[in-house]
Amino acid sequence: MRFWLRNEEMALEEMVQRLNAVSRHTDEIMHQDIVPLCAADIQEQLKRRFAYLSGGRGQDGSPVITFPDYPAFSEIPDKEFQSVMTYLTSIPSLQDAGIGFILVIDRRQDKWTSVKASVLRIAASFPANLQLVLVLRPTGFFQRTLSEIAFKFNRDDFKMKVPVIMLSSVPELHGYIDKSQLTEDLGGTLDYCHSRWLCHRTAIESFALMVKQTAQMLQSFGTELAETELPNDVQSTSSVLSTHTEKKDKAKEDLQLALKEGQRILESLREPLAESTAHSVNQDQLDSQATVQRLLAQLNETEAAFDEFWAKHQQKLGQCLQLRHFEQGFREVKATLDTVSQKIATFTDVGNSLAHVEHLLRSLASLEEKSSVAVERARALALQGQQLIENKHYAVDSIHPKCEELQHLCHQFATEISRRRGLLSKSRELHSLLETSMKWCDEGIYLLASQPVDKCQSQDGAEAALQEIEKFLETGVENKIQELSKIYKEYETILTPDLLDHVQKVFQKQESMHEMFHRRQASLKKLAAKQTRPVQPVAPRPEALAKSPCPSPGSWRGSENSGSEDSALRRGPYRRAKNERSENRQGRGSSTGDEEEGLAILRRHVMNELLDTERAYVEELLSVLEGYAAEMENPLMTHLISTGLHNKKDVLFGNMEEIYHFHNRVFLRELERCTDCPELVGRCFLERMEDFQIYEKYCQNKPRSESLWRQCSDCPFFQECQKKLDHKLSLDSYLLKPVQRITKYQLLLKEMLKYSRNCEGAEDLQEALSSILGILKAVNDSMHLIAITGYDGNLSDLGKLLMQGSFSVWTDHKKGHTKVKELARFKPMQRHLFLHEKAVLFCKKREENGEGYEKAPSYSYKQSLNMTAVGITENVKGDAKKFEIWYNSREEVYIVQAPTPEIKAAWVNEIRKVLTSQLQACREASQHRTLEHSHSLPLPAPSSTSPSGGNSRHVKKLEERKTDPLSLEGYVSSSLPKPPEKGKGWSKTSHSLEVPEDEGGWSSAEEPINSSDAEEDGGVGPKKLVPGKYTVVLDDEKGGPDTLAMRSGDVVEVVEEGAEGLWYVRDLSSGTEGWVPASSLSALLGTSSSAQCLSSSESSPGSAVLSNSSSCSEGCPAPFSDLQG
Repeated sequence: MRFWLRNEEMALEEMVQRLNAVSRHTDEIMHQDIVPLCAADIQEQLKRRFAYLSGGRGQDGSPVITFPDYPAFSEIPDKEFQSVMTYLTSIPSLQDAGIGFILVIDRRQDKWTSVKASVLRIAASFPANLQLVLVLRPTGFFQRTLSEIAFKFNRDDFKMKVPVIMLSSVPELHGYIDKSQLTEDLGGTLDYCHSRWLCHRTAIESFALMVKQTAQMLQSFGTELAETELPNDVQSTSSVLSTHTEKKDKAKEDLQLALKEGQRILESLREPLAESTAHSVNQDQLDSQATVQRLLAQLNETEAAFDEFWAKHQQKLGQCLQLRHFEQGFREVKATLDTVSQKIATFTDVGNSLAHVEHLLRSLASLEEKSSVAVERARALALQGQQLIENKHYAVDSIHPKCEELQHLCHQFATEISRRRGLLSKSRELHSLLETSMKWCDEGIYLLASQPVDKCQSQDGAEAALQEIEKFLETGVENKIQELSKIYKEYETILTPDLLDHVQKVFQKQESMHEMFHRRQASLKKLAAKQTRPVQPVAPRPEALAKSPCPSPGSWRGSENSGSEDSALRRGPYRRAKNERSENRQGRGSSTGDEEEGLAILRRHVMNELLDTERAYVEELLSVLEGYAAEMENPLMTHLISTGLHNKKDVLFGNMEEIYHFHNRVFLRELERCTDCPELVGRCFLERMEDFQIYEKYCQNKPRSESLWRQCSDCPFFQECQKKLDHKLSLDSYLLKPVQRITKYQLLLKEMLKYSRNCEGAEDLQEALSSILGILKAVNDSMHLIAITGYDGNLSDLGKLLMQGSFSVWTDHKKGHTKVKELARFKPMQRHLFLHEKAVLFCKKREENGEGYEKAPSYSYKQSLNMTAVGITENVKGDAKKFEIWYNSREEVYIVQAPTPEIKAAWVNEIRKVLTSQLQACREASQHRTLEHSHSLPLPAPSSTSPSGGNSRHVKKLEERKTDPLSLEGYVSSSLPKPPEKGKGWSKTSHSLEVPEDEGGWSSAEEPINSSDAEEDGGVGPKKLVPGKYTVVLDDEKGGPDTLAMRSGDVVEVVEEGAEGLWYVRDLSSGTEGWVPASSLSALLGTSSSAQCLSSSESSPGSAVLSNSSSCSEGCPAPFSDLQG
């Protein structure tokens, strides 16, 4: 840089010196250094022509100045005369002027007095050397005579440094000066035009001034260029270069104009000679041409000096611009390579599976491909810098370190990529070995599990199984880990704690499998080596029996002895058979052990499948999030994204990232901890069951995601991402993975449960399976729930969605037109019911046109029923698939027909659970208020609307029932009452299992305790009894010996109505039973507002109807308003 600055200063100094020389030479050429006068300054005086320089020369080359006859010569001011003399004497060259001037004074028409005055004035004011003065005296006789006499007498007055010769005629003048050097008025042949001479002289001097000014202008411009500070950025440097180039071009234009002017003047001077070759050119004309040529030479010198300087200056600016481009490119490339280095630094993971490693290798290759442009640019920039150095750029000391840094960054990138690829290749090799070993172990486990135990009991079967095992073990040489220490040493660079743990687990699994094979081999070898011994039965000898038909006591003893020998003989085969049976039992025991071992193998296989699919699932989610979701925010991919996808990442991918983090960080790791105990995997699911709720959010967003995909599936962005990921399937297939995964768990849990029936974690597995199925049901229900339209409230206020399904519905309302009621019985409505904890919704299902999720139905809301005012009749006459839902004491009745009896049973059971839970809540609230009143209020009368508070036994029973979970049977009963035995006064009438058409089942409106009419009458009036369970609210003080005695608080079951107004009642509290008059029974059960019952339908003994009292209603939420659709 310093060297270049010295060169710049030297170039400027050289140009200034050369241009100063041009200015100086120009002054010398024009004699401006001696006489700074120009023709333009005294143009008016020169035009008077009282003296002129004709260009003639004397015999020795002396310049001739002619003073023509000028009558007003004496009137010329001295200053003007002096200026003209000075200017005329400055025109000839210094050499000619040094010889001296010859003055020709023409006074032929003048007087002697004027001649004398003119000669004296000229002699006194002439500024240069004089060689000779020739005076043509007056031609008149008198004046000539007078001049001769006067000249003789006044000779001393004309004494000058040079001689003064008085000439009488022009011929005498020709004796001194050749005619060719004299003008025509002096009898010569010299061509002279004073106006032309004046014009040429003015042009030459103007051109000389132009040459001088041009040199000065270029000198000033060069100084300005040299002193300009170089900018530090590309744009400013380009602007300076452009500005300087424009100024240079303008200066060159002025220079060209000056050159053209000089050429024009030179041609004008040569014009007379060009017109006539016979025309002679005087010395002054030759001198003028020489002057112009010298001025043109100085101008050319000026141009050459400036061009040389400009070339250096332009080179400087060009190199500066190259440097700025290089520096800018260096900054950009370095920033890009730094970013790439940071990305490479994040590739610290060596992968947790073969698929993960493959994905990391693809990601690394993708990063290398994306970074290749930056690396190539860095190498090209380094090469460009080297070329600048070779071209002797002035900033070598700045370019060289940057080139070295670029080369270092490229080398570092290539080295790091190679190192990372080597590590990942090592990891892939290790994971491939591990997976091969795992696969080999799984195949071995399958082999052990697939060997039938019964066939292996035979020698041939055992030998065949042994051969099969030995053949399989021979394949382990290439498929299993041989030495663990060798693995540690060979893969030391990539063995992270997790990977090391994985290697150890695989090796342990491999060793465990070897141990299992050895045990199986030992067992099979025993079975193969066992020889079956033949049984030889021994019969008693017949002659021994014939000899002693009636043995004596002695013979009995002998026979006993012999019998003992025979028995010994007989016991021999028996003992052998017994030993064989014992061995068979041992074989069966070993077969049972083999069966347990086989189940353990199958459990491990299911666990391996769960882990493998879980890892693959996590990898697939990661590839989608990195390869698609993250790329949507990549500026380099923006041009490929259609406008319909802008800001739609959350719609397209939903909460997939949340699902990925849950599985990758939590669930997968917990599953891996259960590798050695697969039967305990159910606990993992149970502990994370709440986390699985995230799938509900994903599935609810799936319709929006699929709709967006169909609109933008042909977007180039998706095609480019799929190409980079090397996916064979498009994105929509991967967006379906979470839905497929949540459904896969229940299949794997079923398989695990099948092989874990007698294991420790079987209950957890069963509970986990039920929970997963519950989540699937909740997800499915929520998909339908979000399709409801027209509901003004918040569906979340209705509580948890319990069930949903499509039904045929008939309506039968008390309040309505008769015709509408009749028509409603024959024309069912198709309704989709949603059962919530607090309400049941009736909606109309509307099928939509479209594909996929867009084809899913929507549901138009019609009405809702508050569960606090709902009752059910389980069976409806004529159809086992029908049941009734009635509302507000059967003011509104909905006959619902399910698709199958099973669906009907499921709905009835679920509704019963809801009603029972509500009843329990109301009962507990009522009992709580009863206990409070029993301590603070006086005893109520029997007809009071509250239970007898003074009865401690009643309070105790209430407390017992409040804490006893079995006490609900006093309020809820859906079982058929047992029929009374014959001969005990039972009525011959029996209740039909079908509901009469005119009744439609029992309803709470028929019971005064729940009907609005009973409330308006103050609760007085007969109560219609129906079979069911009741709570006694009054003590039976009038009970006779033949009637059942009941006390307040007892739970009784009204079995059946008999003859003469008697009811057969069973006291469940005391275990007694008997007949009770209907009137007494009604009084005992009372109309207290605290009494609650769930009574069997009159038409259906197996059905149950819940009736809530007013006190219960007080503790329950207010009913929902019904919105009729």
